[in-house]
Amino acid sequence: MEYSFYDFLKLLGSLALFLYGMKIMSEGLQKFAGDRLRRILTAMTTNRVTGVLTGMLITALVQSSSATTVMVVSFVNAGLLTLAQSIGVIMGANIGTTVTAWIISALGFKVDIAAFALPLLFVGLPLLFSQKSNRKSVGEFIFGFSFLFMGLSYLKANAPDLEQNPDMLAFLTNYTDMGFFSIIIFVLIGTVLTMIVQASAATMAITLIMCANGWITFEIGAALVLGENIGTTITANLAAITGNTQARRAALAHLVFNVFGVIWVLCLFTPFTQAVSWFVEDVMGTTDQAVAVSFKLSAFHTAFNVCNVLILIWLVRLIERTVCAIIPMKEQEEEYRLRFITGGLLSTAELSILQAQKEIHLFAERTHRMFGMVKDLLHTEKDDDFNKVFSRVEKYENISDSMELEIANYLNNVSEGRLSSESKLQIRAMLREVTEIESIGDSCYNLARTINRKRQTNQEFTPKQFEHIHSMMKLTDDALTQMMTVIGQPEHQANEVNKSFNLENEINNYRNQLKNQNIVDVNNKEYDYQMGVYYMDIIAECEKLADYVVNVVEASSDMKEKKAS
Repeated sequence: MEYSFYDFLKLLGSLALFLYGMKIMSEGLQKFAGDRLRRILTAMTTNRVTGVLTGMLITALVQSSSATTVMVVSFVNAGLLTLAQSIGVIMGANIGTTVTAWIISALGFKVDIAAFALPLLFVGLPLLFSQKSNRKSVGEFIFGFSFLFMGLSYLKANAPDLEQNPDMLAFLTNYTDMGFFSIIIFVLIGTVLTMIVQASAATMAITLIMCANGWITFEIGAALVLGENIGTTITANLAAITGNTQARRAALAHLVFNVFGVIWVLCLFTPFTQAVSWFVEDVMGTTDQAVAVSFKLSAFHTAFNVCNVLILIWLVRLIERTVCAIIPMKEQEEEYRLRFITGGLLSTAELSILQAQKEIHLFAERTHRMFGMVKDLLHTEKDDDFNKVFSRVEKYENISDSMELEIANYLNNVSEGRLSSESKLQIRAMLREVTEIESIGDSCYNLARTINRKRQTNQEFTPKQFEHIHSMMKLTDDALTQMMTVIGQPEHQANEVNKSFNLENEINNYRNQLKNQNIVDVNNKEYDYQMGVYYMDIIAECEKLADYVVNVVEASSDMKEKKAS
């Protein structure tokens, strides 16, 4: 078999298409699916068992554990699944993929999902050019889904065609008589083969061919199957390259799960394979040697994954902590997840309100951090560094929008229960808090966009303008800090609230002073009119942000007064 450099370039191009598909599919999901799909997936994965069943069902339907794990990584990347939920689905995918092995053994047939990719592109095209953002996001998702599976298909097509050239592997028979060391060697070979072919079903077919031809024994074939279970995790890890930290953790969890399974099966390898042989020969009554070895390998594959899930389903939290320790969260990256509101309402309205208050405090902390990023943006000179900080501000703006909706929906659900009039007034004040905190996030994003537009002109503020902006931002930051003090108080304290009102008055007066001075400075040609516009946009937005801060303080103090009364 010839494999040219051009074939290798096609392999790299296939990988590029796969990664690009993964990227735009994840972005499309994040834009469109949002709360609805997250709620559906959360309902489907409410506990470990339902998560495993979900993974089994999806994988059995699409006939590819790689497809399922890639989808799971995409969902985690888009913030639709937690890491713990994704681990359960991945466990189920490992069981679901054994259906494929049985189909190959019995029928030699496998559904090719890539065959639907081109028709899907036609379906997605009009949506992609739609004026409505929801439809456009669906179009992006369909295109990403199609490209992803086209990439997977091309990866398999452009890899060295080992499946159709099993003679290339005949030399492996020289390594089958080395005892347990042979088992280890063939586990490694199975891992490498699956990484190359990018489909465990293909390497399963190779293994069946080698066993049927008598080149290797059932035990050696079982070792290859173990290696294939490790090798198949490469697809999800490739998909996670363009993802966030949580996506990479989900892919690593797949690897940890399979590696642990292979280790314990290797410790019990002889009794495990003997039990499978007994089941196929004595219980199933299979006598034909070629059919028997195929069924033995399929039964081994199923037994291995089912037993592995039964053992590790109780250790999901341990796996989660392990992958979090191996891949720590980057300082500049923050996942979108509610920390205190986790699902259904608590047993009492008071407890539910308490959880919502904690989440609102966390929401306020995030917007305060967002303002800190805007201050950093003002003095970031290098383009790469500037783009990173600006992208982070954009991400926080998306997080802010999502948190507002999640907390508001939760509070509305709480308000539908039997509540006292005081609790209803308290929820109303909390809803106002949430709205105003989200407006603070909007103001931070507007400030970042103004700084970005100013940067594109390649002009700089004058030293006096910088000094005034620093002073205004210092006052605004003080107001945000004071807001955090007020909403963090268990009881209402009038002196702390008065500090917030005093700061707001000081910011208003300073804004008016700078506004009048700006007209004088432009007339005196100290800077051009456009720089004056950018300058005053920043000053005015800081003042508007301070107004939102006071609104949060008012809502918080009103809520505490009602609670006290």
